[in-house]
Amino acid sequence: MTEFSAELLGTFILILLGTGVVANTILKGTKGNNGGWIVITTGWALAVFAGVVVAAPYSGAHLNPAVTLALAIAGKFAWSKVGSFLLAQCLGAILGAFVTWLVYKDHFNATEDAGTQLAVFSTAPAIRNIGFNLLSEIVGTFVLVFVIFYFTDPQIAEHKTPIGMGSLGALPVTLLVWAIGLSLGGTTGYAINPARDLGPRIVHSLMPMRYKGGSGWGYAWVPVAGPFIGGAIAALLYLWLKL
Repeated sequence: MTEFSAELLGTFILILLGTGVVANTILKGTKGNNGGWIVITTGWALAVFAGVVVAAPYSGAHLNPAVTLALAIAGKFAWSKVGSFLLAQCLGAILGAFVTWLVYKDHFNATEDAGTQLAVFSTAPAIRNIGFNLLSEIVGTFVLVFVIFYFTDPQIAEHKTPIGMGSLGALPVTLLVWAIGLSLGGTTGYAINPARDLGPRIVHSLMPMRYKGGSGWGYAWVPVAGPFIGGAIAALLYLWLKL
């Protein structure tokens, strides 16, 4: 497993399970139909856990271009690797959304509302106000990245001996994403990850679906720019507080 393949596979699993829980909750005729917001936020959080478990030993499990950029700004990640990580994440997101479409193809075709179909793949504001929608994505991603900077490996204090947690090391970011979804996700659907929104939106634009509408490209820049801005602010604040 290389860093590139780890980021690709980890993001693939993240998006497959994340878009999958949305599909199961909102598409017509599914077993999980009308499961509600708690199911969606929990599913996305557990999707993060699964993706991080796979990728963490090999790439550090960024799985998010905003996280990669923020780590580079903070001096915790080499700038020379940023491009390859972003490419892997975007490809993984596209593949994850494509497999979700395959799994739920019949349910997409049975769902008459084009907006519901699009909602499986991408985020959209509950109330369209671009300035505040952008702010929501900035704040949500700021919280994600800033808190990640303060995650530490558990250790025995006396001798600073690390305590291995294995796959449970993915639990803190899982709980963090769950908290963001529950507390801050109601305005825009909390993309907090450019690849999470852009990759699946591309898939929506390409896949044949009955009753399909547009892919919402007029809004698509918000869940891309907002997370990058929020992550950068978090990195800069972290550096300033360390001075």
